[in-house]
Amino acid sequence: MVSLRVRLRLMNLERITVEFQAEQDRLMVRVLFDEKAEIQFWMTRRLVKRIWPVLLQMAQARPDIQMHPDPEVRLALLGMQHEKAVQEVKFSKPTEEPEREHPLGNAPMLVSKVRARRNEKGQTVLSFQPQQGKGVDLALSDTLLHGLIKLVQDTAVKAQWDLALAVPAFTHASAEGDVGHTVN
Repeated sequence: MVSLRVRLRLMNLERITVEFQAEQDRLMVRVLFDEKAEIQFWMTRRLVKRIWPVLLQMAQARPDIQMHPDPEVRLALLGMQHEKAVQEVKFSKPTEEPEREHPLGNAPMLVSKVRARRNEKGQTVLSFQPQQGKGVDLALSDTLLHGLIKLVQDTAVKAQWDLALAVPAFTHASAEGDVGHTVN
């Protein structure tokens, strides 16, 4: 597993896609690296419901947000950061992809546990782990984290899972640490 993590760390994350697969009733997440490798994993409704608050907490863990003692101000800043990041992310329709290596195997991994933490560079590291076997750690910039949040949110709506996956909205009226979590 160590060699896998080192190898992926040396590759640049190219794109993340999230699609609803109705026959599986799961979200298929594909993480593409340098036009060479692809990691695929499933996220169930239960897992999405459980990791959603963790994703928001990680997005809110930025020092410039955490320095404010008022929780409402922190939520407003989170909403503002989310809006800004989503505008910077390039969302596009999937295109025909070249064949890629699958370092974790050709079958998508069924994620049973997600660990979240901030690394020394201030990035959010999401560790996706199956019940048994190899998992993957993804280090995401704040912009990529917000992009992933938006993809999961939009795809869960398309799946008609009836989950309340909301990001606090930034309003001008509301504008007046190392965080670590594990979800099983």
